[in-house]
Amino acid sequence: MPELPEVEVVRAGLEPAVSGARVLHVDVVDDRALTRHDGPAEDFVDRLTGRTIAAAVRRGKFLWMPLVPVHADGPAEALVAHLGMSGQILLGRGRDAAKHRRILLDVQPVGTDRTGTPEPPVELEFVDQRTFGSMAIDAMVPTIDGAPAGFGGHVDATDPDAVWRRSIPKQVSHIARDPLDPAFDDDRFIRTARKRSSGIKRVLLDQGVVSGIGNIYADESLWAAKLHYDRPADRLPRTSLQLLLDEVRSVLARALEDGGTSFDAQYVNVNGQSGYFSQRLNVYGQQGRPCPRCGTTIVREAFMNRSSHICPVCQPRPRPRTR
Repeated sequence: MPELPEVEVVRAGLEPAVSGARVLHVDVVDDRALTRHDGPAEDFVDRLTGRTIAAAVRRGKFLWMPLVPVHADGPAEALVAHLGMSGQILLGRGRDAAKHRRILLDVQPVGTDRTGTPEPPVELEFVDQRTFGSMAIDAMVPTIDGAPAGFGGHVDATDPDAVWRRSIPKQVSHIARDPLDPAFDDDRFIRTARKRSSGIKRVLLDQGVVSGIGNIYADESLWAAKLHYDRPADRLPRTSLQLLLDEVRSVLARALEDGGTSFDAQYVNVNGQSGYFSQRLNVYGQQGRPCPRCGTTIVREAFMNRSSHICPVCQPRPRPRTR
């Protein structure tokens, strides 16, 4: 499943094409791509056609495009894109339809070319092989802390459009901020983690505590911080949790530089290109290979219906609690 870096790569690719763009035409090829939309395909098409997209915004693994209200007092809404396990958003002009196309939007970008001619329409194609992803038009609600809702929504407070930037789709409102969000509160995360008796990896994967971190980046960050995945969070000192946050940010930043992690053709950016952070993984998927730090063989262990990858020496198993 795409994690924060993969979704951010998609958001950054969409941003210049959709910010200020008008939706000219909507084609729902497969109704299964609207499982999270409150209404039939006709409602989705009618409410989206002719609308102007304000921006592309992300929180954790969740991506949305705020829609400019038709009327000044109109409802605040957004086009929410859930990529699921294999969802892709591709941009192009006149490309052949992708094999697993589910929704197609024709949008008119803002701006002109060097001759002053308006830019030609762009096709925004939602592709999903396994149909776990979806698109939906969702109402937006104010953020709890009054800060911009996510990455890509940051502006000066005097901007007249700041209201929508400080609103978040209802479907995403329960998701915590991610560590790359300027409004992320390190102290709050540390306080919350130190109240949890569960293993620290479970805390990292809890999207209500911190968002955007999945199995790959949790394993990489825990290895970098020399923490075993089952180390009880409430037994970790504040310094260890702050170090872990620092390593999470470092890992996510490196993955962004590499365009995310691709193990197959299911994750690509808006141009259909794969990321290559998989070439720099230290522990995830490296079982049987030597630890880059100490040379001990990396092992893979069962964890929450998936797996964890660790170095047994760098990340020693925690001792059992004593009564």
